[in-house]
Amino acid sequence: CTMSRRCEISNKRYNNANRVSHSNIKTKHRQQPNLQWKRFWLPEEKRWVRLRVSTKVMKTITKYGLMATIKRYGADASLIRK
Repeated sequence: CTMSRRCEISNKRYNNANRVSHSNIKTKHRQQPNLQWKRFWLPEEKRWVRLRVSTKVMKTITKYGLMATIKRYGADASLIRK
């Protein structure tokens, strides 16, 4: 069972790109997002929530908080009910 490499909050996923050689030959390649497993403290429920998020979203959560970030990205709040 493989898991999709997708941020749980922003739904950020891979980008299709080209590798370009010295002779300018282009070959398809995927640029994966920098996803990390991270625990976040939910003060409203006094518990930890484990999410797989991109590092960009981690910075946003640090700045605005978890619930504000979920609202900002329009993510479903039910993902923290795990």
